[in-house]
Amino acid sequence: MKPTRLFDFADYQLENYPQKACFRCKENNQWIKISTQEYINKANKVSASLLALGIKKNDKIAVITTNNHPNWHILDTGLLQIGAQNVPLYATLCEKDYAYVLNHSDAQYCFVSNQELYEKVKKVQSSTSIKKVFSLNEFEADASWHAFLEMGTETDRSETILQRKENVLPEDLATIIYTSGTTGTPKGVMLSHQNIVGNVFKTARALDVAGDHKRILSYLPICHIFERAASYYYQYLGYQIYFAESIELLGDNIREVQPHFLAVVPRLLEKIFDKIVDKGSQLTGIKKALFFWAIALGEKYKPYGENGAFYAFKLQLARKLIFSKWQAALGGNLEFMLSGSAPMQDRLIRIFLAAGIPIFEGYGMTESSPAITLNDLRNKGLKIGTVGKPLAGLTVKIAEDGEILMKGSSVMMGYYKNEEMTQKTIVDGYLHTGDIGEIDADGFLKITDRKKEMFKTSGGKYIAPAVLESELKQSRFIEQIMIVGESEKMPAALIQVNFEFAKDWALRKQLDPATILTQERFINRIQKEIDFHNQKFGKWEQIKRFELTPDEWSVAAGHLTPTLKMKRKIIKEKYKNLHQKIYNS
Repeated sequence: MKPTRLFDFADYQLENYPQKACFRCKENNQWIKISTQEYINKANKVSASLLALGIKKNDKIAVITTNNHPNWHILDTGLLQIGAQNVPLYATLCEKDYAYVLNHSDAQYCFVSNQELYEKVKKVQSSTSIKKVFSLNEFEADASWHAFLEMGTETDRSETILQRKENVLPEDLATIIYTSGTTGTPKGVMLSHQNIVGNVFKTARALDVAGDHKRILSYLPICHIFERAASYYYQYLGYQIYFAESIELLGDNIREVQPHFLAVVPRLLEKIFDKIVDKGSQLTGIKKALFFWAIALGEKYKPYGENGAFYAFKLQLARKLIFSKWQAALGGNLEFMLSGSAPMQDRLIRIFLAAGIPIFEGYGMTESSPAITLNDLRNKGLKIGTVGKPLAGLTVKIAEDGEILMKGSSVMMGYYKNEEMTQKTIVDGYLHTGDIGEIDADGFLKITDRKKEMFKTSGGKYIAPAVLESELKQSRFIEQIMIVGESEKMPAALIQVNFEFAKDWALRKQLDPATILTQERFINRIQKEIDFHNQKFGKWEQIKRFELTPDEWSVAAGHLTPTLKMKRKIIKEKYKNLHQKIYNS
């Protein structure tokens, strides 16, 4: 029987594709495996322990993890099947945000993955409804994972668990996901079982991947709906989920696990590509020439053989000589990568498609559970420069002001304790996405900007920053860029250079890498990059001035959300002196 609730995916896998290694994670440098049956057994132990704690239907449990781990999924299934709700939080939040979300969500218990998080939550516990903080591991003796699982063993609660499972309806609330928030206070998005389950089926139908026992590497934050929905999708198809040790060891884990698919965010793929190009730059002679010839060829790639037979012949050669090495570096088995969360550069999509490692770019948001549209190579279902066509059963239309509106079973239940915002966001059944876009004659959706991020200059001209930023980030000198200029006479840019590349460039030019940001020769080189990319835009859109920021933009320092989107207000505030310098000098 097809799953109708999120915890049904585990039972469905056991019945249809039982795995000896449903989950694998590293312990003491060894991959430890957990079978589908063990997964279910442990989830039932979780349920029993939560019942021993007195958890009732609709009680909330908060979960905070630094790295993805099997115990997160075991806890998730165990609490959902007794009608409780999972409230996942980012590990990067500050204490103030933890206090707000834990309090706002009415969470009764909290599970954390390490000592640092344990201490953070303990500091704010008194201002929340949290009764106890448990560990997902073994670091805190009286609140360890083992101690928690033992709490439910004294009494047989299997009948109660079964009854509670039967009483959970597909339309019941499953989770409250607090948006990481590029602006303002986090909002609690309420998603039902059927919201996410239905979206998983729609995505599975769109991708139509055959064969179980395929390997996946889980590394994006599991508290984000993109990775979370993907994990249910993998369970549904009977895939083996390997958990990356950390983002720093991702490259090593990819080579080791040799995954068949990867979910990626654009910033990560840009970093992968930059490393590939850096290695290519270190080649010499004919090898270097061939490497950059292959990239130039990839930049011209068009799907479905549009470039003709001679291009196909050259591409076959490039794949054999150059791109096969890229495939090997990514494990050798990669069938495709699924990209979401932020806009992907068209150029990168072309190059990776040419390399025989397709990127299927999609579009969605937490409020839509998450996928709305998806590109797919089959049946002329891929168009570079778009985010694909709507998934089956979802309706997408463009409002008069250009905003993308979406309707269907994936639309959230609403925002927790915020009826006013819910009414503003869902009007006549249509979710107002806050994104601006257009639908072409073939039904493909193109995102042109965030409604909230578009701004007018003092001359009354509209500027769409995301389009400019995506173009300029193609420069190897530019790691991050934020377009500014609202109500100012012209658009300008705050730029974080690629420090690694800048250092190598400085050494090649016999300049001091330590002072590179202030050296006129380097600043002129950045200007040259901007002049080149400016050519693609109208005069009113072109970047007239820029300033280089002295430090790296990061999640830890607050510049970026955990999914690597820019926090524009915070960046502007951090560099207000540079902003003033642009417009006041």
